[in-house]
Amino acid sequence: MANGRSSQDERKLESGTPSSPSSGLHPAFYIALWIALSSSVILFNKWVLASAKFNFPLFLTTWHMLFATAMTQILARFTDKLDSRHKVPMTPATYTRAIVPIGIMFSLSLICGNLAYLYLSVSFIQMLKATNAVATLLATWAFGIAPANFRTLGNVTLIVVGVVIASFGEIKFDMSGFLIQVGGIIFEALRLVMVQRLLSSSEFKMDPLVSLYYYAPACAVTNGIVTIFAELPRLTMLDIYSLGVGTLIANALVAFLLNVSVVLLIGKTSAVVLTMAGILKDILLVAASMIIFRDPVTGQQFFGYSIALAGLVYYKLGAEKIQTLTSDVRLQVGEYRRSNPGKAKAIILVAVVGAVLLFLQSGSPAPQPTT
Repeated sequence: MANGRSSQDERKLESGTPSSPSSGLHPAFYIALWIALSSSVILFNKWVLASAKFNFPLFLTTWHMLFATAMTQILARFTDKLDSRHKVPMTPATYTRAIVPIGIMFSLSLICGNLAYLYLSVSFIQMLKATNAVATLLATWAFGIAPANFRTLGNVTLIVVGVVIASFGEIKFDMSGFLIQVGGIIFEALRLVMVQRLLSSSEFKMDPLVSLYYYAPACAVTNGIVTIFAELPRLTMLDIYSLGVGTLIANALVAFLLNVSVVLLIGKTSAVVLTMAGILKDILLVAASMIIFRDPVTGQQFFGYSIALAGLVYYKLGAEKIQTLTSDVRLQVGEYRRSNPGKAKAIILVAVVGAVLLFLQSGSPAPQPTT
């Protein structure tokens, strides 16, 4: 009986249905919160670095990590949100051997990620990020964490093929930006492998907020050293005042709140929901970049990215969970249409109009800079 209830609750979570009336806010709230904050961080960073002409991506990343360090220290001292850190057997030797290398990889992935915004569109960057799963898989094989499986390699090949098609369709392709983003993907894969190796012991179970508590200082120091030599000589207070101190604080706050929302999302939903929310976020980001930054997206890119997303969903979930999720969604949609026929028709109409507008937007030329 208990097993049946547990299975039923998991199915409800996968379809975004609360497990019980007393469970608080609907899981859809946490999904929407994470998608909103994750998208806001990316669009905010793109605006600061490209549109606002604040050409200091290393400084921006260092500032984010300094802010995160301060916020996690405050939470650790004055709240109980990080009390689980006491269960982690962290010593200076362990920190130096395990956390610092992870922090360095995290730092390098953030640096490359921000640098890429200076060369590539948000939409194309999101398309390239679909290969994160492939890079991580290959890294686990290279470090011997998981045995090589050519059937799995065949599954992820679809992702690579889709991204390649999308890359050839990119109008604003820049080789420097492309290589920087690829570097960021590689560093992120190495970081995830290191984290997986560290967490293979039950003693080192950490939620994302506790992980940030440990990683942020190492990242701040790493980024700070690079920033001192690469950007600090040309960075002036006029640059900071031109962007606005309030803008920098808001930017770092949104980035920190993203980490908090990850903890909430994982605690209130399932891994399946997190995976699907990530894919939905990527799709929405591509659409948002087309509208906000007028990033042109060709039909070939839509085709290639669709292939990559299909491959990503299949790789992350597998055929069985896809069938289960499809059945749950179909039941939920059918029930909603029966109980709210007017709202259902309005949603379908808005979706169709939105798709048409996006298609027209993708076909319109981007505004040319004046000389």
